[in-house]
Amino acid sequence: METKDGFLVINKDKGCTSHDCVKQIRKLLKIKKVGHTGTLDPEVIGTLPIAIGSATRFIQYLPQGKTYIGQIKLGIRTNTDDIHGEIINQKNWPKISAEKLDQYLNKFRGIIKQIPPKVSSVHVNGERAYKKSFKNENFELAAREVKIEELILMKWDQINGIIEINIKCSAGTYIRSIARDLGEMLNSEGCLLQLKRTSACGFDEQNSIKISDIEKEKGGGKASHFIIPTISALNHIPSFVLTKEEQINFWQTGRAIEVHINYFKESKAFDYKKPIKVIDKRKILLGIGFLNKEQTNINPKLVLNAK
Repeated sequence: METKDGFLVINKDKGCTSHDCVKQIRKLLKIKKVGHTGTLDPEVIGTLPIAIGSATRFIQYLPQGKTYIGQIKLGIRTNTDDIHGEIINQKNWPKISAEKLDQYLNKFRGIIKQIPPKVSSVHVNGERAYKKSFKNENFELAAREVKIEELILMKWDQINGIIEINIKCSAGTYIRSIARDLGEMLNSEGCLLQLKRTSACGFDEQNSIKISDIEKEKGGGKASHFIIPTISALNHIPSFVLTKEEQINFWQTGRAIEVHINYFKESKAFDYKKPIKVIDKRKILLGIGFLNKEQTNINPKLVLNAK
């Protein structure tokens, strides 16, 4: 039985890398075309969406927001900005109320600039930062703009210097950097104590499974019921239905689809700068297109053959 294309939402355990998960899925499902939607640090647990087959081509069109529940430990600075690194400094943390602490967190809400940890997957002159760090090379990372849509102070443990937060943020945000920078802002030190990703790219923890669940199914076709169809992962993108065979033939040969001049102008759901999900009458996904500026054509960007 052939494995379906789509997305598996893995509940990643501590200690394995995102690439480890991809390798395990390749082996279990006996399929080469597998990819994850964004690296999750080995010590971080939680939601890791994995694309199967042609779904790998749609990763860039998934919603990019992510949510986490994490704990920050004040008083400790490490070379990795999390508790698993080498301690490079220790300092007392201030006596502070939860209300005052929440005011400090305002500095991290909205659009901010942050410097990624040196032990990270950021590229530096064609090489990952963590590789340079492990070789003890001297280098600097530039600050990058990220968006913190929501940052909630869940708990403040004054005695142990532990802050628990719930955070919703854009792709590319490092919670370790927030821990480090918050510690410095409080005239102390800070590092990430533990982190769990509860959602990513439109997929939630509630829909996740352990790799062991797939192993119990002995992989292959028996595990196909765990796979979320690609089209379901693209519900946030407006659809355009090709109703004529001629249109489908045009689309599958990479040619633009002409539409009535007023069709898109009368609909607020479409924007020529944003992707359109192209489907047929059977609701089979045919690909992704973009409107031209005149809103008279849909130009193919990603084309699938109808099955």
